[in-house]
Amino acid sequence: MITRYARQELFDGIGPEGQARIRRSRVVVVGCGALGTHAANSLARAGVGTIVLIDRDLVDLTNLQRQVLFDEDDARAGLPKAVAAADKLSSANSECRIEPIVVDFAPWNAERFIASADLVIDGTDNFETRYLLNDACVKLGKPWVYAGVIASYGMTFPFLPGRGPCFRCAFPEPPPAGMAPTCDTVGIIEPVVSVIAGVQCAEALKILSGGMDRVRTTLLHVDLWTSKLLEVKLGARDPACPACGQGKYDFLEARRGVRATTLCGGHAVQISSREEQRVDLAALARSWQHIGPVVERPYMVRLTVEEHELTVFEDGRAIVKGTGDEARARTLHARYVGI
Repeated sequence: MITRYARQELFDGIGPEGQARIRRSRVVVVGCGALGTHAANSLARAGVGTIVLIDRDLVDLTNLQRQVLFDEDDARAGLPKAVAAADKLSSANSECRIEPIVVDFAPWNAERFIASADLVIDGTDNFETRYLLNDACVKLGKPWVYAGVIASYGMTFPFLPGRGPCFRCAFPEPPPAGMAPTCDTVGIIEPVVSVIAGVQCAEALKILSGGMDRVRTTLLHVDLWTSKLLEVKLGARDPACPACGQGKYDFLEARRGVRATTLCGGHAVQISSREEQRVDLAALARSWQHIGPVVERPYMVRLTVEEHELTVFEDGRAIVKGTGDEARARTLHARYVGI
């Protein structure tokens, strides 16, 4: 009898034993955007036993260009991404248990969500969440596969507990506010998402099936528009690294990153940094010029977009008007400020 996973079991790198391990595994996908939907789709079809989908956002029309588990009906209904993705994955593989969680992945819940995971997949779109994810995985000893895409290029690397550097070793500090490009400021093409998510999922299957000797040891960087591929050997684990070297989990313990506070009246949210910083307001304004109306002042810049008003001040503080939902405000801040 030919089984559902017969072609995958025929592959020497997995085989029946590896497939059995995959079917017993539990994977947490943090973020159900472009990378997250591609990765979840691939892993569900590969037979992962349980997939947990964590995302705070809703489906909109602009997602459909690159986020493969959504359709126009989902966008019209404004469904939560985790819920819409779970519905599609259940239709693709009813043997896979899908657990959608509509929540902001945050310092107060990160450990709880990944404590029982065999592997975590990075489907995030901002540095703060990646540092938080790294803190939680380092503390709990969980492997996770990093990936990031923007414009026509992307990167991916598997971070394994006790083997090589952690994410904070490799990238000690996040970029300054407003300096990291996002798909909303420089755009993105779908093919690079497919390529990077494909490599990311291949690494995931190696880990889940027991093929640890085949897990890549270099960071892969691909630019599809210039047809360039680069492999970068990351440095060794850094004993001075706050996370894996010293056991100081700044993002998990909310000593780093941003915090959101609903302002009086309930229709505006303030986003502020937990550390001192300075924003290049002129550069941020330039990155917004093609998005929507921009107002520049010596002390702030303001963007009107998606029926919201986003004002950023020189000290990194931002006010998002038009919503009292802190998760929504954090999404807009990550989308247009880039941290």
